[in-house]
Amino acid sequence: MTLWFVFALMTVAAIFAVLLPLGRSGRAQDQGRQNQGSEVAVYKDQLAEIERDLAAGLIAAPEAEAARVEISRRLLAAAGSEAASEPQSSLKWRRAAAVLALVGLPLVAVGVYMPLGSPMLRDFPLAQREQGSGSGMARSLETLVVQVEQHLEKNPTDGRGWNVLAPVLERLGRFDDAVRAYRNSLTYNGESAERRSDLGEAIAAAASGVVTAEAKTEFERAHALNADDPKANYFLGLAAEQDGRKDDAANIWRTLLAKAPADAPWRALVQTSLARVGGGGATMPALSDETIAASKDMNEGDRNAMVRGMVERLATRLKQNGDDVEGWLRLVRAYLVMGDRDKAVGASSDARQAVANDAARLRQLNEGLKTLGVDG
Repeated sequence: MTLWFVFALMTVAAIFAVLLPLGRSGRAQDQGRQNQGSEVAVYKDQLAEIERDLAAGLIAAPEAEAARVEISRRLLAAAGSEAASEPQSSLKWRRAAAVLALVGLPLVAVGVYMPLGSPMLRDFPLAQREQGSGSGMARSLETLVVQVEQHLEKNPTDGRGWNVLAPVLERLGRFDDAVRAYRNSLTYNGESAERRSDLGEAIAAAASGVVTAEAKTEFERAHALNADDPKANYFLGLAAEQDGRKDDAANIWRTLLAKAPADAPWRALVQTSLARVGGGGATMPALSDETIAASKDMNEGDRNAMVRGMVERLATRLKQNGDDVEGWLRLVRAYLVMGDRDKAVGASSDARQAVANDAARLRQLNEGLKTLGVDG
């Protein structure tokens, strides 16, 4: 009887959950819908945050993909709820619906449970439930994408819809469709450095990562709108590197790092790129504010000697305690910045040996080394 009493309480709670919004005034419902607009911005920021964390090696690729799918599903659901129009219900119809819910919900629940339910059925194992969750979320996301695309076919001037759909298409690998969506977003939302940079990134992605002339034009337009736009500056540096102008690429990335906040999530990506083109000691491992202040009065030789000493102390500490994956990645990055790739490769081998018995740490390490370009 205790179990049925609990079920009864849950049914009452469900009924009140249905009745409460039905009893709200139309004004309160309108106010609630106004709050949905902020959800879209939050989900877009979360998608961007996942990309930055993946690029910095903070999360593994499978975890990032699962997070992309789930956040994209929520993003599209939020956008769909904004686009859908809700009919205004009169007080009489709301009361009728409330009475129907009060009487009908328990009857329907009992009617469905009696032929289908089984209180003695054992719980479904968590591992088996999680096994099929990824494909289910992917199918759900595809369905939401189709729904938003259908909405935009009927409402092609819905700039907010294009703005929401474009990054999701890009995450799904539909780069040509993403380019079209970004162009429509610019058409119906207006010019901005962020939209121009996003369009350029999608064009480059469609070209397998090559910054084509068309993509470069978009990044230059973004830079003209906002000279400090980090995405535009990063890809303009990448375009210079691909053109063989490594010194120009290094100068662009040094300037970008000099203006970047200390906690910018894309710092590691830019530092790795700078090391790849031989950017010198401008992006040594993170130092304390006191050390940086003291180093300003040093000459170049003393400053490099100080940094090398810090790197060697880090290497010594890691030999004594090899569980620090982030420490190993900092060491490898430091060797790359210093132009000593042999030491970077040696440190990566030592790191793999140190965490070989911990599958989670080894996976995190391999993802980070891949981002740094030392995955051999």
